[in-house]
Amino acid sequence: MIEREKLFIDGGWVPSGGSGRIEVLNSTTEEVMGSIPEGVAADVDKAVQAASDAFGSWSQTAPEERGKYMARIQEALQGRMFDIANLIAQEVGMPLNLATIIQAGLPTMSFGSMAQLVNEVQFEEMVGSSMVVREPVGVVGAITPWNYPLHQVAAKVAPALAAGCTVVLKPSEVAPLSAFLLADIIEEVGLPAGVFNLVSGVGPVVGEAIASHRLVDMVSFTGSTRAGKRVMALAAETVKRVALELGGKSANVMLEDADFSRAVPAGVGACFLNSGQTCSALTRMVVPRSRLAEVEELAAGAAADYKLGDPLADGTRMGPLVSKAQQDRVIGYIKKGIEEGAKLVTGGPEQPEGLERGYFVRPTVFSEVKTSMTIAQEEIFGPVLSIMPYDTEEEAIRIANDTTYGLAGGVWSADKDRAMKVARKMRTGQVEVNGGAFNPLAPFGGYKQSGVGRELGKFGLDEYFEIKSLQL
Repeated sequence: MIEREKLFIDGGWVPSGGSGRIEVLNSTTEEVMGSIPEGVAADVDKAVQAASDAFGSWSQTAPEERGKYMARIQEALQGRMFDIANLIAQEVGMPLNLATIIQAGLPTMSFGSMAQLVNEVQFEEMVGSSMVVREPVGVVGAITPWNYPLHQVAAKVAPALAAGCTVVLKPSEVAPLSAFLLADIIEEVGLPAGVFNLVSGVGPVVGEAIASHRLVDMVSFTGSTRAGKRVMALAAETVKRVALELGGKSANVMLEDADFSRAVPAGVGACFLNSGQTCSALTRMVVPRSRLAEVEELAAGAAADYKLGDPLADGTRMGPLVSKAQQDRVIGYIKKGIEEGAKLVTGGPEQPEGLERGYFVRPTVFSEVKTSMTIAQEEIFGPVLSIMPYDTEEEAIRIANDTTYGLAGGVWSADKDRAMKVARKMRTGQVEVNGGAFNPLAPFGGYKQSGVGRELGKFGLDEYFEIKSLQL
């Protein structure tokens, strides 16, 4: 049991103004593995005031000094990678080997990259007779999700701190324990009091208090599109800056000249990573109708290789979903796909054999999915792939763009130039060309209802600056 009794506010651990507690569940055993304080609006007010008071001095700290703090945090995170991966594997369900690389590795890289990038920023430049300067935006409220709990925290906190902003963080109450570990590290490295604050709790209380607070200059939110709209509406009352990284329903377009023996298994992997609990998952595989049977066979074979089980056990390729609510949601979508006439290639709504305990869902592949079907339009957030046939390249692009989302995508072709032309026509924030690897320094964010703004690398750092003109 990991009992976190206090919140981190103004450089120290303090009790919440409320008396509630939130239990954290192990997604494999369904047992309580820890608990955290259920913060209240008064806690947010204290944290925001501390961040506001600290902003004056922190914003004037030399960029190289801020970079040194980021490097110290990176080093400390690196020393605790196993602890972080082990925690998140139990909370979220990602297999431990992947959790070590992704759930622990990416946050470490985020702080490391900001340690370097902040020293490369051009804070002042002359434009005619004006000096244009970059200044930190102010107090940042960061509200983060459960699926990549520390990565999403680091993607906001690291650039905000590097830019000279102060931060009030609300981590997801579903998978919060790694955020508390980060607060331990920030205390250890001696970040000045008030620069970083953590208030745990639920979205309708703590999240809304952050988004609407008059002293919060910017709110950065990652989560569902529905919740993002609420954050944007609350932030509009004080006209604060908003960065949103929201849902996705990303298409993976395979042109007829692609190497299907490579593309299809890779595409299944791009859908099933983290048990499908990834906003940028390539959940729609758009394929030539003439090769549909071949794709179905390859996809079924690839799905069969995903051994379900305890994420801490050797050989597990897919763990459980994060919660009972998420399990029920995904099973509901699988049933909906069957009801609406999609062809079930493999998987289904039944509980996997031998895994009666834990929030497991069978890796599922549908085919002959139409754009009008629910499973082609709504974000499922589970291991469910929809194969969608097309007859012409133009139709493939139309299918790819036919959702309210635009977060990620993929294109496969033997002709890279052809793939690039299709990628440029996709209305989405990033596109993998022939399985191009995720780049943690490239900008991440979406078009349409997938969000506003960008995270990671120098583009993510730019989100936390205001631009001022000094007329000389």
